[in-house]
Amino acid sequence: MVNQSLLPYPLTRMIEWRRHFHAYPELSGDEYQTREFVVKQLREMGIHTRTFSSHAGVLGTIEGRSQGGVIALRADMDALPIQEINDVAYKSTKPGVMHACGHDGHMAVLLGTAEALQQGRDKWSGTIKLFFQPAEEAAPHGGAPSMIKDGVLETPAVDAIFGLHMWPELPCGVIGIRRGAIMASSDRFTLRIFGAGAHAASPHEGNDAIAMTADILNALSRIIHRQLDPRETATISVGTVHGGERYNVIAKEVTLEGTVRTLNEEIRRTIPEKMRQMITGVCSGYGGTFQLDYQFGYPCLHNSADEASVVIMTASRLLKSEHILLDIKPNLGAEDFAYYTQQIPGAYFMLGCGIKDSELKYLHNGSFDMDERALLIGAQILEETALSALTMVSRRREENNAK
Repeated sequence: MVNQSLLPYPLTRMIEWRRHFHAYPELSGDEYQTREFVVKQLREMGIHTRTFSSHAGVLGTIEGRSQGGVIALRADMDALPIQEINDVAYKSTKPGVMHACGHDGHMAVLLGTAEALQQGRDKWSGTIKLFFQPAEEAAPHGGAPSMIKDGVLETPAVDAIFGLHMWPELPCGVIGIRRGAIMASSDRFTLRIFGAGAHAASPHEGNDAIAMTADILNALSRIIHRQLDPRETATISVGTVHGGERYNVIAKEVTLEGTVRTLNEEIRRTIPEKMRQMITGVCSGYGGTFQLDYQFGYPCLHNSADEASVVIMTASRLLKSEHILLDIKPNLGAEDFAYYTQQIPGAYFMLGCGIKDSELKYLHNGSFDMDERALLIGAQILEETALSALTMVSRRREENNAK
């Protein structure tokens, strides 16, 4: 599958890191024990680290033999409020908290990559920054903006950034990537519909908020089906509906919560206004009113063409061509890695970790686990990608200087 000799340590060490993280998960914003472990490992490798007073993030910096380009590699740190149901030796020790999204694997991969780069730093020029980022799951804001605010992309300025996601929908030994949009934006809204209560025997004396809600749900679906270009990808999903006081009382108020996902930032910006127009029309017809709290969350995650090409070229040296999916379908899940790629070029890829013959192929599940051989594949790809990207950046700088 891969040549383990490409890295200066056995796969077993990466597995040990991953299982430690898995056994001791921490929720978004509380990753301080995780930070201590990460810092300890990096310092034992001789890597300079920086921590922050406002969050649990860690910045590691590796300097090559001389100055050159600057590449960043990122892993997220937080777990989810999910009860683990696996019966394994490294099962979560914290009730109701679990690494069900693979972030334990992301950190283990980046630690492995860090050690390889640190031991070979006399063979390459430039700087590589390691972002261990908290609160990726804390939508709609996430932890990436806090890292950016604290200057991780500056001094020295980062030229390009790379990251990965453990992906159980793909078997171990396969990666998925695409140029352009690979993950969606993720916005959140709360909509309150106001009518007037009455006895169910006299509905004409009230103003039924539930009836308004039914028409609003239909109206929202028509935004997608009739007001947007059908070639575009977008969804408006309502996840909760709460309303009414009693079975025989006309509901005076209903609250809906939902999310909007798109792969196009221009389309994304138009949807809140289209929602207001449709909701206004329905409520006006009934004589009701509404309040819409719309929160823009993670932006669309776009892979830059050059940076995606570097990942593809690197992976082709390590994997068979049929194991590199070059045009994987975009996923309507969201990733706050997108905040970095709004600032600088970057690429993000899906690292297959599906367990053979397992029916479990989804993240955010209490039964989630991974084929741990994927850790080595991920580290090899990240290491070689970082080094190839440094060469690309140097060439780009020479071309710009020649103009």
